[in-house]
Amino acid sequence: MPDFKTSPGTRDILSPDSARWRVFQEVFATTVEAAGYLYIIPPMFEDLDVFLRLGEATEVVTKEMYDFHDKGGRHIALRPEQTASVCRAFVEHRPITPWKVWYSGPNFRYEKPQQGRYRQFDQVGIEALGVDDAFLDAEVISLAAKFYSALGLRQVELSINSLGDSGDRDKYAKQLAEYFAKHDSKLTAESKATLSRNPLRVLDSKREPDQEIIAEAPAIRDSISSQSREHFEAVLRALDALKISYKINDRLVRGLDYYRRTTFEFVSTALEAAHTAIGGGGRYDGLVEALGGPPTSGIGFALGLDRTLLACDAEKVFVAPSKDVDVFVVDTVDGSHAHELCDQIRALGFSADRAYDLRSIKAQMKSADRSGARIALIIGSNEVENQTVMLRPMGSGEQYVVSRPDLLNEIKKVLNKNQD
Repeated sequence: MPDFKTSPGTRDILSPDSARWRVFQEVFATTVEAAGYLYIIPPMFEDLDVFLRLGEATEVVTKEMYDFHDKGGRHIALRPEQTASVCRAFVEHRPITPWKVWYSGPNFRYEKPQQGRYRQFDQVGIEALGVDDAFLDAEVISLAAKFYSALGLRQVELSINSLGDSGDRDKYAKQLAEYFAKHDSKLTAESKATLSRNPLRVLDSKREPDQEIIAEAPAIRDSISSQSREHFEAVLRALDALKISYKINDRLVRGLDYYRRTTFEFVSTALEAAHTAIGGGGRYDGLVEALGGPPTSGIGFALGLDRTLLACDAEKVFVAPSKDVDVFVVDTVDGSHAHELCDQIRALGFSADRAYDLRSIKAQMKSADRSGARIALIIGSNEVENQTVMLRPMGSGEQYVVSRPDLLNEIKKVLNKNQD
């Protein structure tokens, strides 16, 4: 028989980790919906040209996309991120602005699997389109900060920068290209290859030989226009008003070419790995227009579940929720009593489980122990004859008889008392 396993860079998310993921998404939804963001579900694949707008010099486009021709001859790609899909949806549906949406789901990139980085990876994020306002930039950043706080994370730092407008960025890229060309002999082979495609990406290198050169590179703040500088200063004032701490990082450019003006990144200082970024984003004014829409401002952020949960593990916060059931029903007669009682208990809003295959009472009680149930209900032939149930609060060493008509009220009484 074939030995089927998950493909490299993918994995199964099983309980209790899957429950943790679900609560993670629920906390995120609660955080951003409080600010008026509505849920969007973009398709997992798009026309390849949608993602080419991310920047044909980026590694996401040149090396990492899963793209193929479908049976209709269309050249499509699995989404490597979701901002481009949201902008395509904006162009297609022309919603009223400001359009504030949030998303959650898997993306796909063919890259080397490592801790916290997979070829199929989930992200949550928000996008706000149609408003060019520094207060919106601050709102987006503050929502990410609030979410990290809601998870219990405390060792998170915010870095922020401005890339200026498209003209500023192009001018800065030319300055960088000239600077790095003078130090070409000292750059690593990887950075030399990156330089020919996108000089700004060299700034992302964490390799030690490159770091020495990068440290002396010109800063983009010397290249941005007065209008971009005023916008950035307004964003910083808005963050100050919300008491959000930040560090200005002149070397922060982010990984995709569509970023303009405000760009930011959150880093976990609790992580020891080389990759400590747990989320980030920025403005992408011009992306909607590149996708065939009208000139439209946009800003957003995305954060990966895997990397964020690694940060939670490092700080020992946001543990997996309990998967214990409230009630476990042990039926040694014919199984029908457990079948009916579980349905009635679930209708009360409590969780209930049972054993199957008419196993012995000893085997069923072992299952009750493994389930973590707070109450075990035991039904044998005597209980059926007398219209009663044996109720055992688990871990108490006690048990007592309850009449069937009084059973549901007794269950509510015991479980609610335990919650108090």
